[in-house]
Amino acid sequence: MTGEAHGEPAKGGRPPSVDALARSIADVGLPHPLLVDAAREAIAASAPASARDRAEAVRRALLKPVVNATGVLLHTNLGRAPIAVSLQGRATNLELDLATGRRGNRHVHAAGLLARLAGAEDALVVNNGAAAVLLACTALAAGRPVLVSRGELVEIGGGFRVPEVLATSGARLVEVGTTNRTRLSDYEAALAAEPGTGLVLKVHQSNYRILGFTESVGIEALSGLGPPVVADLGSGLLDVSTPWLPEGPPPWLAGEPAARQSLIAGASLVTFSGDKLLGGPQAGIIAGRADLVASCARHPLARALRPGGLVLQALQETALAYLRRDGRSIWFWRMATTGEAELRERAEAIAGKTAARVVGCTSVAGAGSLPGLELPSIGVTLAGDHAAALRRASIPVIARVRDGSTVCDLRSVHPDDDLVLAEALGALGR
Repeated sequence: MTGEAHGEPAKGGRPPSVDALARSIADVGLPHPLLVDAAREAIAASAPASARDRAEAVRRALLKPVVNATGVLLHTNLGRAPIAVSLQGRATNLELDLATGRRGNRHVHAAGLLARLAGAEDALVVNNGAAAVLLACTALAAGRPVLVSRGELVEIGGGFRVPEVLATSGARLVEVGTTNRTRLSDYEAALAAEPGTGLVLKVHQSNYRILGFTESVGIEALSGLGPPVVADLGSGLLDVSTPWLPEGPPPWLAGEPAARQSLIAGASLVTFSGDKLLGGPQAGIIAGRADLVASCARHPLARALRPGGLVLQALQETALAYLRRDGRSIWFWRMATTGEAELRERAEAIAGKTAARVVGCTSVAGAGSLPGLELPSIGVTLAGDHAAALRRASIPVIARVRDGSTVCDLRSVHPDDDLVLAEALGALGR
């Protein structure tokens, strides 16, 4: 084979042909058109030998499985709640009523199961939590006032700001109370000043807490004011009693609002994310009064915000696991409730195969859920910063660096990936 085929300049200083250079790096595993792009860029930069590195950079940038060893259970950068759904390459009855043979409704499958789980009359699924709030406010209050406590005008990850969402919906934000103290009388005064109020929006603060000299108004009191109360729960806890966990609710859930209890307290609608505490795919859920859910579903925006069949099927599988009370099959709940003894046993097995040592560490929920929560955990550690090297593993391992050492927290690592983690750690010394 000539030097030209290896990506080296041909005799006389001529650059190699684009096709020959692309074929010489075929083992990178990308489709030929992408290899051609890398080869063309390398030749244009007068650096044909860089074609392989350019192609490798493209391959690494593609979506792929990684091992989350950060201890952040719902890591937004890593897709939040891990899900495992196996789908056959077949058509589904996404919008077909099998009983009549006529066109059906994509919202009756997963949404119906979620409504049952939340104790709601009906439910609707959209593509994320922000979309659920946007659609509810647009469909129910466009052109009308919406009351929100100043202490709940939050911004969460990704730039989701409640005032901006309301402005986009066409509703008019009416701020109530103060940042740290909002009373029922503040809402009553706002209602008197704003006839025709569309709804009262109560927003879970998600990723921060106001402590000290504070006061807020609960859903039960708000529900007596007259306008519908929409409670944006954010994190997606279905039921404070956690019937899917045999040992009952863990103590760290205390105070976390849940869909079922919020509706019982008088919320007309609740909205929440599918990929946080629910443990499913990215989605937004609107659940509550059937007439209000129907208004949301009829709005033209609902079509633009609807999820596809893959998301709905994954969400259906998640809901069925809840109905089976099989919390161990919902990966978030398995991660969050695994005992330290089990984690230590796994860590010792990994340490026995590598130069790593067992270490105590702390996990967090992540994704703006359960702020302040710290779960005692067990991991393995190596001296030095090896984060970049671990990301270059065949299955990338995402670790964290603390006090000059690399820590892999096993609470966020699936047991099936322990061997992958051990191999990546073992390769560091080679």
